[in-house]
Amino acid sequence: MNTFVAKEHEVERNWYWVNAEGKILGRLASQIATRLRGKHKPIFTPHADTGDFIIVTNADKVVLTGKKWDGKIYYHHSGYLGGLKQISARKLLQKKPEDILRFAVRGMLPKNSLGRRQLKKLKIYAGPEHPHQAQQPKELEI
Repeated sequence: MNTFVAKEHEVERNWYWVNAEGKILGRLASQIATRLRGKHKPIFTPHADTGDFIIVTNADKVVLTGKKWDGKIYYHHSGYLGGLKQISARKLLQKKPEDILRFAVRGMLPKNSLGRRQLKKLKIYAGPEHPHQAQQPKELEI
């Protein structure tokens, strides 16, 4: 009896569309990360990219619970001394609404080159329109 190992060039990748309007950020991000990794498929292999493509629309209408709009702080560093920058979730939603969901999903993926490749299969749009009609995405109810 041999263990099955999926090969990346043999994996069938589907396109899914998710409407993020009114969805809670963390619960939505965990479902998206599972689909990007391919853990919902019976051929899942931890070291191979077996996941699907995900299109998310209405990312500007995602919901945070409690006082997270003002209490949740996103940090990044410019690389210079004293260059620690911070922005609250409310301001980040106004400035770049796609980044809130992208940061949440990125934290749930592997921290290596495989995770960076899987994150490239996530397409996020602030409004209700997306340019991926040719791929005929199926609606994914989360």
